[in-house]
Amino acid sequence: MPPSGVQTPVELPAIKVSPPGPEARRVLALDRRYVSPSYTRDYPLVARRGRGMLVEDVDGNTFLDFAAGIAVVATGHCHPEVVAAIQKQAAELIHMSGTDFYYPGLAELAEKLASISPGKEEKRVYFGNSGAEAIEAAIKLARYHTKRDKLVAFHGAFHGRTMGALSLTASRSVQRKGFGTLLAGVFHAPFPDTYRGSYGVRPEHASADCLSYLENELFRRRVDPEEVAAIFIEPIQGEGGYLPAPVEFLQGLERICRKYGILLVADEVQCGMGRTGKWWAVEHAGVEPDILCTAKGIASGMPLGAVVARASVMDWTPGAHASTFGGNPVCIAAALATISLLERHFIANAACRGEFILGRTADWRQRHKIVGDVRGRGLMIGIEIVRDQTTKERAPDLRNRVVQLAFRKGLLILGSGDTTLRLCPPLIVDEEQADFALLTLDACLTEVESGID
Repeated sequence: MPPSGVQTPVELPAIKVSPPGPEARRVLALDRRYVSPSYTRDYPLVARRGRGMLVEDVDGNTFLDFAAGIAVVATGHCHPEVVAAIQKQAAELIHMSGTDFYYPGLAELAEKLASISPGKEEKRVYFGNSGAEAIEAAIKLARYHTKRDKLVAFHGAFHGRTMGALSLTASRSVQRKGFGTLLAGVFHAPFPDTYRGSYGVRPEHASADCLSYLENELFRRRVDPEEVAAIFIEPIQGEGGYLPAPVEFLQGLERICRKYGILLVADEVQCGMGRTGKWWAVEHAGVEPDILCTAKGIASGMPLGAVVARASVMDWTPGAHASTFGGNPVCIAAALATISLLERHFIANAACRGEFILGRTADWRQRHKIVGDVRGRGLMIGIEIVRDQTTKERAPDLRNRVVQLAFRKGLLILGSGDTTLRLCPPLIVDEEQADFALLTLDACLTEVESGID
């Protein structure tokens, strides 16, 4: 039986005007004139309101949301309990700055995050406004605590766009191009790709190959491990193609970190907060990171990021790091309501619906010649699109056509990496909505395939 607390009645999309409609076109023209051109928009959705799993555009079309604001609105759009918490707090106190003063909610949320984070050691929590800010804080904390200055991240990683986080990011060159010298002392290693193989060969040996590279190549030839402060890892790469790190790789990485006194930093900004069917993706491997970064799903759309670290690691002194807006009372209230909902209903639902989707797509490689791989955990699922299943040739153009077609049919999805479709709906999704999304996506794949020479 599905977990309780999932929205009823079932809501499905309806396209009344071919998007973009007249009001959407007016907004798009204004946007083109005044808004930064650095933003990437896959299709012309101009959102007016959201409720549950549905988003309504400015022309009255409704869409089924399988993107969740890039895995942010974990409890769906405008969940009544989250809205009530925001409204109540906004009427009482909006800002004082947790850097200089105290909030009850700030301490309560820190206590809650500490209690649900992996590991038995006591934790302490730092609050910022976003995932990138959480990564920046983790970089500073790792250097401060270890008195070392080198960092390791992985190919395909996305840790943010601010200068320190960007130095760890190795997802797309366009994200780094034009910004000059980034943070010194950052090294990148291959991420274990169990579909393609870490070097394009031997996918079944991906974990062993990558762990070997760290110790036998990187630490022997490029950087002494005793100078490395931290290794940053996304347990599931968010912008690198929704690639899960294998259990044996995460466990091996933890052993390497313990061996050399390196801090293990889990970037759970996208894969955390229940999305994989557990609070944290690292829990699937039984790994206990020294530092954990979270954001996105923590507050159902309100801007909040957090760093959870072992108390013995978060030993910096007053003034070492802070944020004026970090841990804003309204965002804290939203987070406390979100965590309560996730705990009561929606983490279990993520596990249940994830199994349903993976089960329904298990034969798509046999049924669709452009589907190379289906992978993921919970409601963080990637479908890799290829031009040829044998050669595994990447096909970003075909992936993009699927995304566009889905939008025209009322389904919101996004790409990830070079050639992968990502499915990351709100954790409230029910079986009928998941079924509609899969039927729609199935039809889009068939339509794209029919146009291939």
